[in-house]
Amino acid sequence: MPGDTSILNPFVALSYVAAVTSRIRLATGVCLIPEYNPLLLAKLAASLDFVSGGRFLFGVGIGWLEEEFQALGIPWARRGARAGETVAAMRELWEQPQSTYDGEFVSFSGARSYPKPPRNGKIPIIVGGQSDAALKRAAAWGDGWCGFNLTPDEVKVMVDRLTALLAERGRQREGFEIFIAPIRGAGPASIAAYRDAGVDELYLTPIFEQPFSSVEETTRVIEDIGREWVTPAARFRQI
Repeated sequence: MPGDTSILNPFVALSYVAAVTSRIRLATGVCLIPEYNPLLLAKLAASLDFVSGGRFLFGVGIGWLEEEFQALGIPWARRGARAGETVAAMRELWEQPQSTYDGEFVSFSGARSYPKPPRNGKIPIIVGGQSDAALKRAAAWGDGWCGFNLTPDEVKVMVDRLTALLAERGRQREGFEIFIAPIRGAGPASIAAYRDAGVDELYLTPIFEQPFSSVEETTRVIEDIGREWVTPAARFRQI
């Protein structure tokens, strides 16, 4: 993408979407959580989940651009470990009336954070990334995994690896959701292959092909996606 592509902050954008929808799930894809203060991030996520009526899925990643971390004044090293502590601390804040956390990167005592997420204080954490380290993070503390620009065959290999990693931790594949952005150029005819590879939901990324320059253009692209992808995909729910 060009460097001047307009990409909104996800919490602002999804709050807007939450206000004008009632059924669709909302997700970040992905939020680079080591770049945020964990208490602030927990508040943003819980607030979005609250105003959307519990429709938020928190897609998270650790980042790939070192210069971005340098600009923010955040250490690049051990960002994976920092992300793990951030998730653990947020879950503590979401689930407990008063929270304390003492880790290497995150430490606070006697914190109160409201509102709580409406699903018994829980927000699903979907871990992004395609390295083996990312798959291990997903199996260790994620509620699901998301991959980008992958073929069905590539997905099948990673889903098998995830299934094994989950089993090593005494976890089941059932209830652990898999989200994939199809390989560039894939069309609706590929839906069955992704389903058979273990994918629960496809997410599409038209912004990489045609950046949106207006509300009208954005509306047109979304309507086109509905006709081209959602209608064919709906047939699989009946099979």
